[in-house]
Amino acid sequence: MHFAVLFVGCALFSTAFTLKCYECVPGADLTCTETQKTCPSSTQCAAMRVTSYAGGSKIVDVTAKSCATPAECLTGSMNFGISRTLLNSKCCTTELCNSQTVPESSSGTPNGKQCFTCNGQDCLTTLDCLGDENSCISTTTEVSGQKVSMKGCASRSFCAGSMSAQLPGISVKLDCCEGHLCNDAQSLAASLLLLVAPLLSVTLFH
Repeated sequence: MHFAVLFVGCALFSTAFTLKCYECVPGADLTCTETQKTCPSSTQCAAMRVTSYAGGSKIVDVTAKSCATPAECLTGSMNFGISRTLLNSKCCTTELCNSQTVPESSSGTPNGKQCFTCNGQDCLTTLDCLGDENSCISTTTEVSGQKVSMKGCASRSFCAGSMSAQLPGISVKLDCCEGHLCNDAQSLAASLLLLVAPLLSVTLFH
């Protein structure tokens, strides 16, 4: 009898704390088909939008919907000087509440903080941070065996600790620091910058 009560109680607990959300995860072509998904407990419904700019021109605009933990509901930007990527997320806790498309993040204005960025193989060029970019970042990305270094500014929401991510054939490591011009480690090649920034952004959806 006790086991039966325990089983029914667990089943009711599981049912009560799951949430149905819309899911639309971009594929290789950065488009997706919207479906419905029952999310695990302790997650929320999330809608996200990533935009990337290079030289003032928009080069990536990706939207996604899925289940997400509260820690994954990030809003902020990563700024590498030659390119800048903005993430805007909206999370909610009611049935199918992530139906709307999230608007783009605002571009922001200089906030007085500076970090180092890479210009070719020179990673000692200074960059003015924008909006809520209050941390300096250093990234190392490996694409098909070739390592790429990037430096710049980032929002603190991306920098609760060292972050790493992985996509097929791509490995990304992101380290953050606080303080003026604190990301002044040794210079590394910064080629493929326009390729890596959008890929780093898409990683946040997974």
